[in-house]
Amino acid sequence: MTLALKPGTSWTSAYARCVAVAPEAFDDDRVRNHWGGRWHRDGDPAPATSPVDGTSIAGPPRLSAERAASAVRASLDQHREWRQLPFAERRARVGATLDALADHRDLLSLLLVWEIGKPWRLATADVDRAIDGVRWYVGEMDRMLQGRGPLDGPVSNIASWNYPMSVLMHAMLVQVLAGNAAIAKTPTDGGLSCLTLACTLAVREGLPLTLISGAGRELSTALVRSPQLGCVSFVGGRDAGAQVAANVTDLGKRHILEQEGLNCWGVWEHSDWDSLSDQIRGTFDYAKQRCTAYPRFVVQRTLFDRFLTAYLPAVRAVRFGHPLAVEDPGDPLPDLDFGPLINDAKAKHLADQIDEAVSKGGVPLYRGSLADGRFLPGQDTSAYLAPVTVLSPPPSSPLHHAEPFGPVDTIVLVDTEAELLAAMNASNGALVATLSCDDETTAHRLAAGIRAFKVGINRPRSRGDREELFGGLGASWHGAFVGGELLVRAITQGPPDERLPGNFLTYTLQPG
Repeated sequence: MTLALKPGTSWTSAYARCVAVAPEAFDDDRVRNHWGGRWHRDGDPAPATSPVDGTSIAGPPRLSAERAASAVRASLDQHREWRQLPFAERRARVGATLDALADHRDLLSLLLVWEIGKPWRLATADVDRAIDGVRWYVGEMDRMLQGRGPLDGPVSNIASWNYPMSVLMHAMLVQVLAGNAAIAKTPTDGGLSCLTLACTLAVREGLPLTLISGAGRELSTALVRSPQLGCVSFVGGRDAGAQVAANVTDLGKRHILEQEGLNCWGVWEHSDWDSLSDQIRGTFDYAKQRCTAYPRFVVQRTLFDRFLTAYLPAVRAVRFGHPLAVEDPGDPLPDLDFGPLINDAKAKHLADQIDEAVSKGGVPLYRGSLADGRFLPGQDTSAYLAPVTVLSPPPSSPLHHAEPFGPVDTIVLVDTEAELLAAMNASNGALVATLSCDDETTAHRLAAGIRAFKVGINRPRSRGDREELFGGLGASWHGAFVGGELLVRAITQGPPDERLPGNFLTYTLQPG
């Protein structure tokens, strides 16, 4: 089987379409920043390559700390004007933005494929979730805003690269709908062109968005500590999140900080192996590069043989490779579980962690091969990693206590309920967990001892965004909980004595 790039999907073609659709934001040789109501040809463009096959792509135009501070001050001016706009007008403009995003859905999705390596099915889902999610708020927010008003300053958004549309763009549009200006830093590792195109379409409808690029350490003072900000929203790792948390706590600033956690799937007194096998295959979507992925299975030792009978066929069935490779030009894009990791450095880092864990006593239960992937002849595959499963990783290994953010599973065997709970709580808090257990009474009793914000019984849990509340426990979350009405409360002001629900490092929360 010889594969070729599907016609019309090359990076060159995708970027040329961006220049044609949004010439104010895309030059032939670089992407612009947007702040102060204008697109600026400023910053220092960094080189970038696609994880898909090493193709050179547009890199982020990194601003200096001083320039970023100017952007924040300009956003405050926009915020003061925007917050006076009637809700009906804000709703109309956001609605028009959603229509424009829908019109360019396929181009936005193609950019996600090249910039962060998502297969087509998952890339389009990211765009669709952003559009559909914000449409829900367009229809529901009027009632949620009763007795509430915008913050005193714009909302600053810092998010990881894995969901540019359904997390970052979604957040900004909801913030704007609620009456705030919104600022975002493009993720360092990917999503620049997709976010720039999306913001261009929003800015054309008059939305007060600021989109800038730069290194986190350079821009953190402006995007986290600026007195002009009304709220800081962060999605990312625990190390960076802890630094943000310390800064916003010192300032008494409103904050929403979603951080990683080791989400675990427990198997206890369970017998529905067919259903579990199907669910295991689904956990490999996007190579487990998401905050609600399940990289750890905690299994009752007496069930291990039956668990393996369900697990191994599922992991062997996972399909990965070049997201745009087809056998025939007329074929649809392949339905893959995942493509590359975010970059070759991440793939090597994980491979090294696996080797170290095995050298110190972990059992390599399953190790896939890149030969099983779908690739173009001679393509660069340095950012790809086939599925790997390690049984009983040693306590000294990062795979024992941290989220790998890649297609790597670890399995821990336990004999008692106490061991089950201890193993599922290895990372001091997680966003989600699941427990496969035949008896629901037993399952719910055990679930009460799992330090995850959402616990699924015989089914996985996800982030969710509309009516359903979302947050975290322990080190996986700090600040206001979100979801539906609580998201709106997190980004608006209510009564002076209001105390927002959530995990706060301090309960001295200043209005706005």
